[in-house]
Amino acid sequence: MPRVSLPLLALLLSPLAATPSEAPDTPSAQVNYEDVLVQWGLAQHCREVDPEPEGKPLEAVLVALEDVVAESDPYPGFLNLVHARTREEVVRREVLLTEGQAYSAALAEETARNLRELGIFAVVRAVAVRGETPGSVALLIVAKDVWSLRLNNDFSAVGSLLQYLRLQATEDNFLGRGKKVALDFVLLLDTYSLGQSYIDKQLLGSRWTLDESVAVILGRESGRAEGSRGNLVLARPLYSLATRWSLSTQLAWNMETSRTFRGADVWQLPYPDGAPVPYVYNVRELTGSVLYLRSWSGDLKWEAGGGAGAYHKAYSPPVESRLDTGQSEWFQARYLPRTEDALYATGSLRLYQPRFEVLRDVDTYSLSEDFQVGPSLTATLRYAPPLFASASHFAESGLAARYRVRLGDALTTVSAAGTLRRQLGGGAGWTNRRWAMEVHQVSPRVLGGRFVARGLLDVNVDAVNERVALLGGGNGLRGAGVDAYAGRRVLLFNVEYRTPPLIIRTLHVGGVLFYDAGSAFDRSPELVQSVGVGLRLLLPQFNIIPFRFDFGYVLDGDRPPVGSRFLAGGGQITDNRPTFLDTPLR
Repeated sequence: MPRVSLPLLALLLSPLAATPSEAPDTPSAQVNYEDVLVQWGLAQHCREVDPEPEGKPLEAVLVALEDVVAESDPYPGFLNLVHARTREEVVRREVLLTEGQAYSAALAEETARNLRELGIFAVVRAVAVRGETPGSVALLIVAKDVWSLRLNNDFSAVGSLLQYLRLQATEDNFLGRGKKVALDFVLLLDTYSLGQSYIDKQLLGSRWTLDESVAVILGRESGRAEGSRGNLVLARPLYSLATRWSLSTQLAWNMETSRTFRGADVWQLPYPDGAPVPYVYNVRELTGSVLYLRSWSGDLKWEAGGGAGAYHKAYSPPVESRLDTGQSEWFQARYLPRTEDALYATGSLRLYQPRFEVLRDVDTYSLSEDFQVGPSLTATLRYAPPLFASASHFAESGLAARYRVRLGDALTTVSAAGTLRRQLGGGAGWTNRRWAMEVHQVSPRVLGGRFVARGLLDVNVDAVNERVALLGGGNGLRGAGVDAYAGRRVLLFNVEYRTPPLIIRTLHVGGVLFYDAGSAFDRSPELVQSVGVGLRLLLPQFNIIPFRFDFGYVLDGDRPPVGSRFLAGGGQITDNRPTFLDTPLR
């Protein structure tokens, strides 16, 4: 689920009550938010747009950095005093053009994409402007900080039931250097966790990235520690399309008690020969890996490489469940992830068309959204030899494919993924059989808004990780009871009309009409349909993902109480999709 963010002071401010500052020539409510900032950046450097810059010698790289609260924003300027504006060197490190080389619009746009991916800017635009020397061109980077001292939050609520809440007190742009430091709080129905994290995407001014996090997990009822989780990644990513190699190392652990809920209660599984079995089990996971990739550019970009990894994964019913031998064996065979140890070698191949399109008003409002178009294919192979007596012996493969095409202002995406494993040695056989596909359609603008449709089919035959899927409420079938439907397979359709935003002193307010249909099933689907309305809110100075508020009404299934038909969360409902479609082997 995407992250939604609130500035620590934003709750004290009302955009409707603020006194607007002097605006540009055209009121900001009537023009694109980014275009206003581009005009500001041009004025800062007294430059004009160059209509034909391609191939001209690059005279200079210019940077125009705007504060969180600009003169055209209806917020008090003192907020800028408690925000460290991004340092210019952070921007310049990401620029892929150098003075003296021929100007390339493709490299300029790639620079803008890389800067947007840092997550510290509300707006980034790369603009070619006339150079001071005749026949030359300059690159102007216009960037506007997003509020960095903030209370990030990710949540899912259905009626009065808060299923998930994450609060993260962060400084996303520590001292204006693009470093992120955070204190993390995650609340689930059964536990809460306290942790910290640090992310440095320009480690010591280099292209290396450091990402670390640690959290302790406590039971809500007992208040006692139940486990911990952590992650450490040191990587040199493929930071541009021209980068030739990357290296990534990772170490992670997760020790906790997992409880699966349906609604507000732990799911009681229907054991056929006795009392129900609570869906509760202990998790013990430790993983590590190292991966090297080599990259080749062309009409299709190729990335190939290999590495090694190891993991220990153990899942078992807790002693407190008091299961007898029959219940325990049935529970582990049908519902628990597979317990195993493995030391494996891996190889991967990815190819895609290095072409990107920028659209607006798709998943957010007014801001640039980047989409890779054309084909994308990722294949992964693993072999785990039986080096130790307890180690698994298997060969497995994963494949993820996507094709995206833009026609005018419409965007069509087709995705598919699958996995297959062959157990070798004793007990040989096929397992980890799972496949999924998704079709996602964004229409051209209709009355200023867009229709967005999604169809998803996820077929789990005997996956080793996710054994059962739940559907209902905030996970795709709005208006239905929370997790009302369960099965190994999911069929889901979502159709929305998203209105254009009404802009009230930079507060973007949009409406949604929706139709959902879905089923979680084992053999044949029985679709449940719902319709409803929704509201989307966005403040681009403070977050780039909208808040979502929806109300759904079930047409042909069980209807929960009226209060349970209201949903709140972050991002769009179509953001709820299996990670399996992108990374089938985890």
